[in-house]
Amino acid sequence: MLLPVAGLIALGVCGLVLLGVATDRVGLAAVLVGAAAAALPVGPVVGTFLWIDRWEPEPPRLMLLAFLWGACVATITSLLLNDSAQVLADAVLGADGGDTVKAVIAAPFVEEATKGVFVVALLWKWRQEFDGLVDGVVYAGLTAAGFAFTENIFYFGRAFSEGGFGGMSQGVVAVFVLRGVLAPFAHPLFTVMTGLGVGVAAAARSRSARWLAPLVGYLVAVVLHALWNGSATLGSGAVFINFYFLVMVPIFGGTAALVVWQRRREQRILAAQLPGFAELGWIPGSEVELLGSLPGRRAWRRAVRRRGGDVAAKAVATYQATATELAFLRHRVSRGTTGVEADQRQEELLAALREARAVVVASTPASRGRATA
Repeated sequence: MLLPVAGLIALGVCGLVLLGVATDRVGLAAVLVGAAAAALPVGPVVGTFLWIDRWEPEPPRLMLLAFLWGACVATITSLLLNDSAQVLADAVLGADGGDTVKAVIAAPFVEEATKGVFVVALLWKWRQEFDGLVDGVVYAGLTAAGFAFTENIFYFGRAFSEGGFGGMSQGVVAVFVLRGVLAPFAHPLFTVMTGLGVGVAAAARSRSARWLAPLVGYLVAVVLHALWNGSATLGSGAVFINFYFLVMVPIFGGTAALVVWQRRREQRILAAQLPGFAELGWIPGSEVELLGSLPGRRAWRRAVRRRGGDVAAKAVATYQATATELAFLRHRVSRGTTGVEADQRQEELLAALREARAVVVASTPASRGRATA
């Protein structure tokens, strides 16, 4: 699926506008320093969400679009709305009131909405890409990672313009320790709450749950975001540290545990469906065990790469991901959470499965018709 040209142009324009705004506010040198510092936490954060998504990897273009939406569209929209809220609050409450309203009220509602709307739109537009909680977490996390990247450029750039590289108490180093070391997952954690709500909606049977779950997730994200900003803006350093360790760390740990449990649940769903695939003749029985474990899949791809090269290994990866998506689809069908498009989607996945197998067989003649190692 290619991104529409209009979408690429819109993202490019947003990026240029953000670059212009940042340069005007802190200077080009500060922007360059901020961008270099902001790039450091991005790798581990994005890598974490890609690791979570190993069973049934989402389309790379959609994951890239999620990141770019957060980095460009959500950021510039939030910037405009947050600044407008600050100006309005300044006029009503005075200069000090505007900063507080922006940080504690406007930013949580606006930023979680601009990030979360992408995940909701994804469920509405590409429903077949959502299999449950893990997909919601991945898309929400990548969107928030993009948002945090651009926001960090502003924070790090401003810190550089005011205090240079500094040390542990000021400048880029101090802000980097706070945002890049202690809290690189802050924005992703907030928006993951919305992603969990969207994931629940994707698997829900009742219409009310499909509407309420994303809304509840969004409100939880707003509350967490508001508490985070409030503890940093209104509280002392001790208040912020206590909130960080007593509230944010346990929530992060609980969310991580939920994601791990959900990934294991996905493995159980896959393992339960694969024998039926073999009985229907969709896959050979010898592949059931290989498809049912991540170590088996990795070994399979390595073996095929040695024999058939990168093209064959990529086809095996596609074959594995397609089989997994087919298993999730069949599971949803059994629970009655799919629509009338399920039969068509099943045929598309079966065709993709056969196509991937054909590529492997053509690339590795010694496989004798099997897509295994």
